[in-house]
Amino acid sequence: MNRIGIIAKFNDPRAVKTAVELNDWLVSKDKTVVTAAHVGAASSNDAIPLSEISAHVDLMVVLGGDGTLLETGRYFVNSGVPILGINLGRLGFLTDTPLTSMLDVMQEVLAGRFKTKHHFALEAKVYNDGKLQHSGIAMNDVVLQRNDHPRMIEFEMLARDQFVFRLRADGLVLATPAGSTAYALSAGGAILHPEIDAISVVPICPHTISNRPIILPANDPIELRLIDSPAPAALNLDGQVHSTLTTADSVCIQKAGEITLVYLPQWHYFDMLRSKLGWTGQLK
Repeated sequence: MNRIGIIAKFNDPRAVKTAVELNDWLVSKDKTVVTAAHVGAASSNDAIPLSEISAHVDLMVVLGGDGTLLETGRYFVNSGVPILGINLGRLGFLTDTPLTSMLDVMQEVLAGRFKTKHHFALEAKVYNDGKLQHSGIAMNDVVLQRNDHPRMIEFEMLARDQFVFRLRADGLVLATPAGSTAYALSAGGAILHPEIDAISVVPICPHTISNRPIILPANDPIELRLIDSPAPAALNLDGQVHSTLTTADSVCIQKAGEITLVYLPQWHYFDMLRSKLGWTGQLK
């Protein structure tokens, strides 16, 4: 690993300071540092657009929280380039490396002492009268929800071209295993181990309480049809990419490619869950 990419949380002085520190350390190790420019943000002339940087690096380092990693990860789908998340945020389910351990972890990773975990993404395509309007990638979740009006929306879901349900609710979360500890968990969904190839389908405040979360095979294509909404509804990808929907729109969601994250060999998923979620107890 000789070409190391760095992206820091946007408009965060601590992240920028950390990026400078990491840059200087990497240069002292004779590594080439490539800086990523945030989408839609002004940057220095030598920064490479985030949409292009995967072709220029062997390792991508994200300095921020899970939101910064999600922003970065959608541009690394199927690139094969591993991403290391340094946690400058809150819980940090994806950016699991503490800031205090950054240089020690970097030393291990550059020496080849690490393991990788592959997380699949979702692709959502919005159609109107059979014509593609726009599409996007989500690493955590695709969320259909009421927008800036207080009333519930009504929608249908199909999987494998088979009707699943019609539901009145505040919305619906379709989460990957990586996203099962985010919005889907808050809405009452199950935590999915990252090695499970499945999508969690979680209603948000359903009008009929018998509508419960379900788990679908990840390869099943899913279609959402907005049936009734007092105003345009919303489609959100990872809580970052936002678009509006009308009752003439349908959303097709399917499994996309993989994003590769880096961890040290001693990292274990259940250790992370216990730490982040505050689970009690210890092995006797």
